[in-house]
Amino acid sequence: MNNQLNSVLIVAATAMEIEPFRAVLVQDFEQVSADIFKQDQLRVQVLVTGIGMLLTSVRMMQVLEHKHFDLVINAGVAGAFNRSLELGEVVEVERERFGDLGVQERDGSFVDVFEMGLFPKNELPFRQGELINTSNPLSLSLKKVKGLTVNKVHGEEQSIRRIEKKYQADIESMEGVGFFYVCLLKKIPCVQIRSISNYVEPRNRANWKMKLAIDNLNHALLNIFKIYDIFK
Repeated sequence: MNNQLNSVLIVAATAMEIEPFRAVLVQDFEQVSADIFKQDQLRVQVLVTGIGMLLTSVRMMQVLEHKHFDLVINAGVAGAFNRSLELGEVVEVERERFGDLGVQERDGSFVDVFEMGLFPKNELPFRQGELINTSNPLSLSLKKVKGLTVNKVHGEEQSIRRIEKKYQADIESMEGVGFFYVCLLKKIPCVQIRSISNYVEPRNRANWKMKLAIDNLNHALLNIFKIYDIFK
């Protein structure tokens, strides 16, 4: 794997989500700049984009305009609609779609831009309104899930039930579509991993397991590098 992966970009919405991983880079790699690390022929860059699909896509485009990467990894936490997923469990997101780009009707129902005919369902890189990642070069032993990307996380019972019924997504995040859109559009191999910090339910931060989610996320991220011998 080392011969194939000489440059890897790690994308996260916030610094805290990947701080343990970055600490390993600081300890074991040569630090070229604030966010670039080298070990022999391998270059790893960390990109903290800020929260949301807009910041994610814009910041990624700024970096990818001038640099080549063999692999881009998005690592972050997520809320789970699917109760078979455990808090702290790390999953691989295989497909994403917009969760709130459209209009709310008078009865409270939601109609997305694809259903409205405002955006073609199959305009590249979309397939029937979804972004499907077929470029991941890593065979990860993580549960594969379907993601929903939102600008406003769901925290009210009725809206949660409606969006669950409409899209039947497994998890919810604020960056997944932005990440996949850029990578698929530019045809860059990519993978998105998420750790479950909470269930999507009437908002109650007391039920969240953020530390567990971040610890497990970084453990999984380090394992990817170890298993595939990206780290020497």
